[in-house]
Amino acid sequence: MRIRKLFFSVFVVLVLFSGCSKDPKPEDRFADFVANWRDQNFSEMYDQLTANVKKNIKKDEFVSRYEKIYQDSGVKQLKIDFKKPKEEIKPDKNGNITFPFAVSMETLAGKISFENKAVLKKEETDNGNDWRIEWNPSFIFPQLDEEEEISIQPIAPERGEIFDRNGKGLAINGLLFEIGVVPGEMKEQKETILEQTAKLLEVSKEEIEKKLSQGWVKEDSFVPLKIVNPADTELVNKLLAIPSVKKKNVTGRMYPFGESAAHLTGYLRSMYKEELEKYEEKGYSSSEQIGAAGLEQVFEDELHGTTGWIIKVKGTDEVIAKKEAENGNDIYLTIDADLQQNIYKELSTDSGASVAINPKTGETLAMVSAPSYDPNDFLTEYKKKKDDPNKPFMAKFKNLYTPGSVLKPLTAAIGLNTGTIDPNKKISIPKDTWQKDGSWGNYYIKRVPSPATQVDLRAALAYSDNIYFAQAALNIGAEKFIKGLESFAFNEKIDFPFPVETSKIANNGMDNEVLLADSGYGQGQIQITPLHLSYTFTVFINGGNMIKPVLIKEEEKTPSNWKSHVVSKEHANLIFQDLIQVVEDPNGTAYKPRTPGLKLAGKTGTAELKAAKGEKGQENGWFVAVDADKKDLLITMMIERVEDRGGSHYVVSKVKNIFKARK
Repeated sequence: MRIRKLFFSVFVVLVLFSGCSKDPKPEDRFADFVANWRDQNFSEMYDQLTANVKKNIKKDEFVSRYEKIYQDSGVKQLKIDFKKPKEEIKPDKNGNITFPFAVSMETLAGKISFENKAVLKKEETDNGNDWRIEWNPSFIFPQLDEEEEISIQPIAPERGEIFDRNGKGLAINGLLFEIGVVPGEMKEQKETILEQTAKLLEVSKEEIEKKLSQGWVKEDSFVPLKIVNPADTELVNKLLAIPSVKKKNVTGRMYPFGESAAHLTGYLRSMYKEELEKYEEKGYSSSEQIGAAGLEQVFEDELHGTTGWIIKVKGTDEVIAKKEAENGNDIYLTIDADLQQNIYKELSTDSGASVAINPKTGETLAMVSAPSYDPNDFLTEYKKKKDDPNKPFMAKFKNLYTPGSVLKPLTAAIGLNTGTIDPNKKISIPKDTWQKDGSWGNYYIKRVPSPATQVDLRAALAYSDNIYFAQAALNIGAEKFIKGLESFAFNEKIDFPFPVETSKIANNGMDNEVLLADSGYGQGQIQITPLHLSYTFTVFINGGNMIKPVLIKEEEKTPSNWKSHVVSKEHANLIFQDLIQVVEDPNGTAYKPRTPGLKLAGKTGTAELKAAKGEKGQENGWFVAVDADKKDLLITMMIERVEDRGGSHYVVSKVKNIFKARK
């Protein structure tokens, strides 16, 4: 009985409460709508719209349409400012209430802000009378009407250019020719035209046919096939002589020094699908190209600039928002493009690398790798050379190689530092092979043919005596030898804009005497990059200090040291004078070919790459040379597979040719 009374009391209270409650306030309903809008909850927003609006557009269409507009426009930081009125708002003669509001947001095309008004109507619903919003597409953008769509177009920035120290363009924006065909002009000659054009453009006939079969192509369409360099006038003239073949002028990336600077500059390419999201987050449009190698890749952010965007009402000239593009920055290098080209001419028929620097200032003057490719025509070159075992796209000047005898000046410096080498003491080396105390089994160190059996430091460097430097390394000891090489920045990442591998001493420590002895003359497990090797030699030119590498040209930049006091000034000068004898002494390893009037200091090296003792393996030839008088140019060159071409002597002649051309 008590339960029935309680139930009846609750029922009466609910009836009385509902009878006393008021209709929802319009400002509260619109505040709810605004809250959903800020969260871009278009599904909840749709539920608050008038019945008339819902007749004209279905919920899923409404949600998908406006979600897509905001997503495509890159809407962020959406704000809708609505202030509830302090006093009660009375409906107009139609029973409607109007509220003003303000919208602001960030988009791809910049900030958009505007004011608008919303009309609310009272409608009968399943839950009684309620206020509903009369939707208007201008809530999204004021220029937008029913059924209209938006168009979002990128404005590509002008990519920054790359110049050498003298303002010569290495990667520039220039006029290119886009070669294409007009299908309707081929007529009965189609097969012949396709074959001729494919051959000249170095593409397949099937590729051209695929482009001609695209859905948009009509009889009078210009169908682009490939971009070519206007400087190749012979090719252009042959192409334009073919019926139906036309050209259009386009602006694109050009590499005036072509193959000679390809590994330095790199090239541009279209984005891969998996890269699109990453670059779109950075503001790129999907149609833009990116740096794929070399400095184009290293300085992508600086060179690219900022993409501009324009949001319009599709099919009209009505602009919703526009953000102008910001062009990329130009980059000026310390590179000497003419020297770069001259070095490549000497290296182009071989596989190898070369680096040129100013050893007094640290400026990098050239970085060359061969074989090479033409960055002006990357796609074609890639197709032709992708299976080439010589890997033409590898920048070898940044890769690790066994140095061979070019490491001997460093061993000499460490020996002088530790007091284990007396430069004037003659060491007896009567035989061409040697091992310590007969304790190395059948392993012997083989000596480079030498005219002397009594060898001091100067003779050991001039004649490149392996036994002398093997013994020197053993006298230095593993711990001090490693520490000495680390003073030359081994096992240390190089602070240099172009990514370079880290030179290393040993795989798992210097754990045995044979490895230590071999390391003393640049074999063992020691590996160094041509770039790093170049800078280690600056120690002997700068009074014992190792200069810091520089690649970016800056006005009035003061040279700075990478490593200070690596050796004493006295020892640095002593080794430098000995390196002159490597070239000047008639028995020196770099004497031939004789070069009257050209005074160089340098060191040769032949690195042997073989799996086991007694085997004949690949040999890489090295030569590091510096102008002994001016001391303003140092060239390091490494050429692979010189075993049947005179070893390092093959490299010496090429480096000397470069110095002679400079005179």
